[in-house]
Amino acid sequence: MKDLLKALTPGERDWRIATRLDPKRLPAHIAIIMDGNGRWARQRNYPRIMGHKAGVDPVRTVVETCAQLGLEAVTLYAFSVENWKRPRHEIDGLWRLLRFYLRRELPNLMRNDIQLAAIGRLESLPSGVQDELQSVMRSTAQNRGMRLNLAINYSGRTELVDAVNAILENARLEGDLESLDITEETISSHLYTAGLKDPDLLIRTSGEMRISNFLLWQIAYAELYVTDTLWPDFTRTHLLEAVFEYQNRDRRFGGITRACPSSAEASLLIEEDALELPLA
Repeated sequence: MKDLLKALTPGERDWRIATRLDPKRLPAHIAIIMDGNGRWARQRNYPRIMGHKAGVDPVRTVVETCAQLGLEAVTLYAFSVENWKRPRHEIDGLWRLLRFYLRRELPNLMRNDIQLAAIGRLESLPSGVQDELQSVMRSTAQNRGMRLNLAINYSGRTELVDAVNAILENARLEGDLESLDITEETISSHLYTAGLKDPDLLIRTSGEMRISNFLLWQIAYAELYVTDTLWPDFTRTHLLEAVFEYQNRDRRFGGITRACPSSAEASLLIEEDALELPLA
């Protein structure tokens, strides 16, 4: 949190939102469905790949801001299993952009002590993409700051299938198949995200009200935040607004906790701040 405040200019809107955040109640793990690249391009009569290209810089902004906040993990939905249905030229363009991002961002990942990981069925990716991913993951493996998960060729359902199959295979190899007792802990320990806390906050851009087969097990109690903003237009301000609203939700987990301002009240505080401090 201190790192973020140092990076901001006192008095600007981001600084004012950040100073309202409670550093003791920040989400440990944020997951983001980065949606709206295609619509952003279509609104400008650009090819779809230009929307994906415009979405690269917001990734850097979000990752750096989350690291400065001191979060433990961020998981970005980069490419789903279902995305293979898209036109071949768009998919090839996405792989080129991913390799460009990995090469460009390695120095930033090292500077911010961020460890890169990838989750999904990575063995189905083009060999060049696999090599680039493995190279950056090896280079950042000793970093001890935030963990950045890129969900690539990912599906929440296939993750659960892979987890159950891994549990069964381990039991078969150990000769314990007949006595196997599968618990929630057993499944969690075999997910792609094993060892990480489940996301506290799930952000989706572009206004779509669905979770698109993303982290189905892990987001059971995540707070959902949907914004109409398209991903290429998503800024640090939008991220801080999402965290601010998260802190003003009443997270009961089936029980009863302290009274918090409603989402509407939290939004009003943000709007009042905007009125007090006009943006340049």
